[in-house]
Amino acid sequence: MQTRRLVLAGIGLTGLTACATPGSEGGGGAGASGSTLVRPRFVTPPLAPLKATPNRLSRITVCTRPFRGAGPRLEAEAFGDKRLVHNYGHGGAGWSLSWGSAEGAAALALDGGAREVAVIGCGAIGLTTALTLLRAGATVTIYAAERAPFTRSARATGLWSPSSRVAQDDRIDAGFAERWEAMARRSWAVHHSHLGLDGDPVKFVDIYALNDAAGGQASRPGPAPSPGSVPFSHLGSRLRGLAPSSRPLNKSEHPFPVARARMAPEMTFNVAEYADKIAADVLLEGGRIEQRVFHAPPELAALTEPVIVNCTGYGARALFGDETVVPVRGQIAWLTPQPEVTYGLYYRGVSMLPRADGIVIQAIGGGDMVGYGVEDETPDRAEAEACLEAIAPLWAASRSA
Repeated sequence: MQTRRLVLAGIGLTGLTACATPGSEGGGGAGASGSTLVRPRFVTPPLAPLKATPNRLSRITVCTRPFRGAGPRLEAEAFGDKRLVHNYGHGGAGWSLSWGSAEGAAALALDGGAREVAVIGCGAIGLTTALTLLRAGATVTIYAAERAPFTRSARATGLWSPSSRVAQDDRIDAGFAERWEAMARRSWAVHHSHLGLDGDPVKFVDIYALNDAAGGQASRPGPAPSPGSVPFSHLGSRLRGLAPSSRPLNKSEHPFPVARARMAPEMTFNVAEYADKIAADVLLEGGRIEQRVFHAPPELAALTEPVIVNCTGYGARALFGDETVVPVRGQIAWLTPQPEVTYGLYYRGVSMLPRADGIVIQAIGGGDMVGYGVEDETPDRAEAEACLEAIAPLWAASRSA
């Protein structure tokens, strides 16, 4: 009887421990001998240490995010005898808002009744828009200078961040927040349909937010913020209750030498696998991808399709002369993969996120103005090494053990 109760209580499952004194048959109360059954308790599993050393840096990538103060441009216009739909300018929220944005763009593209559509761009927005159009019954060809692995979208962090530099309060119209929320909720739902698939294109990762003792402000790596101040829109409160929330941890629940810690499961994207899967789905469902470079809008007019969807992201600044698109520089340093590292963290202004294609290391502590207006995509190795130096003490004890 005692053995059966222990099994039902969870003994044998990872992360559970229990003990009982002989004769404890009373279901937690006193038995004939006065002993009690101690209920099992959860134990945080060990977290593999990160090998945070510069010799493991495999590459450094820089992404130019396409920020628009008015938010993503999602609208249709006449373009000669064609219909031109714009779907670009998502700032740091491209992957996060992609499916909801694609749904809106597809509706605009098909509104006139035409069913042959050209999609310009093969990043997160172009791929999801093309697939959404195909599933709505359209014939679709993607025209792009680069395939998915080489687009700016491929250099994204890979974290659900639908409000990241997506707009600014003094530029958005009265209905923007509601439209943004609809895009975010739709995208959240579609991202969930990719959980558990081969290659883990989407999965949840436990992210630890770590803080040293109050008053112990360590220097934070990364560039200084750009001059000025932009009132970026922070809309996350509209999604309260949609995603898992964080909770504080006591010192027995994590191995890090810090004063305070919180943890939350956060949705992450294995961007390489995700983009590859969507591109494969586009082809499997009858779409085409053709490599082509466009230098000016008149070149688009030569396409045979009566509807064109512009998903060029930051490229819209040059192609259409849209000066409302502002570059926001972001750098990622990549450590070689460590499959045993299954958690992420924020510490001293540095973000660490494990992905199948490498460990993402990124300076994030300087605020939203870091990189604003900066178009330079030259990698900065000194920044990468400073990030590693900042977080390395978290695993010092494990290395000396």
